[in-house]
Amino acid sequence: MIRKIALAIGVSTLALTATACNTVKGFGQDVESVGEAGEEAID
Repeated sequence: MIRKIALAIGVSTLALTATACNTVKGFGQDVESVGEAGEEAID
C-alpha cells in the first residue's frame, strides 16, 4: 500500500515538474518576442 502511494506521489511530482518546465519555456519565448518587437519599433 505504501509503495503504491509513493509511486503515485512520484508520478504526480514528475507531471507537475514537466508542466512547470513548459510554462517557463513559454514565458521565455514571450519575453524574447517582446524584446524583438521593441527592437523593431526602435528601428
